[in-house]
Amino acid sequence: MTQACPGFPMPARRRAAKVIYCAERPSPEPRHHRVRMNDISKDSGHATASGSVPVGESVAMTARREFLNQLLLAVAQEDRTAFGELYRLSASRLFGVIVRMVRDRAEAEDLLQDVFVSVWRRAHAFDAERGNAMTWLTALARNRTIDRLREARETRLDDAQDPDPPSEDPTPAALAEASEQRRLLEECLQRLDRQPRAAVREAFFGGVSYSELAARLEVPEGTMKSWIRRSLLQLKRCLER
Repeated sequence: MTQACPGFPMPARRRAAKVIYCAERPSPEPRHHRVRMNDISKDSGHATASGSVPVGESVAMTARREFLNQLLLAVAQEDRTAFGELYRLSASRLFGVIVRMVRDRAEAEDLLQDVFVSVWRRAHAFDAERGNAMTWLTALARNRTIDRLREARETRLDDAQDPDPPSEDPTPAALAEASEQRRLLEECLQRLDRQPRAAVREAFFGGVSYSELAARLEVPEGTMKSWIRRSLLQLKRCLER
């Protein structure tokens, strides 16, 4: 079990089932990859004789910022232990940023996981000389959330547009084109995961509401909306190829 850093609070909310790094316990990293709070304190010239951080808010905040910086730099070197510690120390704060923007806890949890996937992939882009790790992480969370909100807005606009009325007397060419479009749509639907595919069929071919679908599949309504939105974007990209 990961130990808390001296002087710093544990996150307010643990999500054991959602924590990315808990899926597979990493093997111990070589000693030169380990980042320890006492090392940061000594390097900063703030260590006491025992190596602990002295009482004092400004010193603690400085040490914490430097510790997060070192963790993020270690993540850039694919250090899984550092990644787990970074998640433990920053996930609660990033979740708060996201949930205030989307106002949906289920969707915020989904976004938080997306953010940490991006952290793992993009940690090499962090430059400690240009800013601290928490600022970088917060900006990443805000940008990902803004992208999701923009996608949702575009989906609503597409849904609001009235479809062209069907021809009362379709020509053979029109019938052939419609048949081909239906075939392509079916192929693209088959590329979706099983549950999102079933949700899309029920919602758009069966006229079932989000709340009814969520109840049927026993998932939060926010998760159901996220499935539908992502599936529509996947279908759009597939049909445009």
